[in-house]
Amino acid sequence: MLLQVKNLNFAYGDVQALWDINLEVGKGEVVALVGSNGAGKSTLLKNISGLLRPRKGSQIIFDGEDITNTTADVRVRKGIALVPEGRQLFAGLTIRENLMMGAFTRSDVKAIQEDLERIFALFPILEERQAQLAGTLSGGEQQMCAIARGLMSNPKLLMIDELSLGLAPVVVDRLMETIQTIHDNGVTVFLVEQDVQAAFQMSERGYVLETGHLVHSGNSRDLMEDEAIKKAYLGI
Repeated sequence: MLLQVKNLNFAYGDVQALWDINLEVGKGEVVALVGSNGAGKSTLLKNISGLLRPRKGSQIIFDGEDITNTTADVRVRKGIALVPEGRQLFAGLTIRENLMMGAFTRSDVKAIQEDLERIFALFPILEERQAQLAGTLSGGEQQMCAIARGLMSNPKLLMIDELSLGLAPVVVDRLMETIQTIHDNGVTVFLVEQDVQAAFQMSERGYVLETGHLVHSGNSRDLMEDEAIKKAYLGI
């Protein structure tokens, strides 16, 4: 198992945000975490990536190693990359500079250049506009740049927070195809989405988070057919 989250609890001060979260992501999987706005999805990703620290007794195991008490940069070096909600690019830097920021923990110059070329093959528009400031890109282009920046760390696990946020359906479809290609190239993907249908279409397994509690888990196809999920998230 690549990622294991065990009994994770987190609070913002006195306000509990996550309760006893237990989930797993296996090597080579695409796993989805869905839930409404405010359910705690981004908070969970920040705990996994090291931007937030869970309460005592929580455990995060990555590639067989307990990383609960390690810093965010150490987790990047170990192979965890987060594509944050809202992209959070460096707007005043060029596309190329943003991508190179994704490789800040690496020193293997030749391999970095090879990865850059592979990413440009995956996102040709980024190569064409690599000298353009990231802040001038469209929403879809910014999401491509954010995903590419995450890939530049050479991750084992790519976590994507709200892939479809603010994007037109045709752009989302294109990005979903790209995520499938990334997965086919050997990267494990943990996808966090409000768009339940899109998330379960892309993934093999899924979890449903409601107000800080995991309430459903299982095969994505089965979850799509669950009557409670249909009623709560798909309006059916």
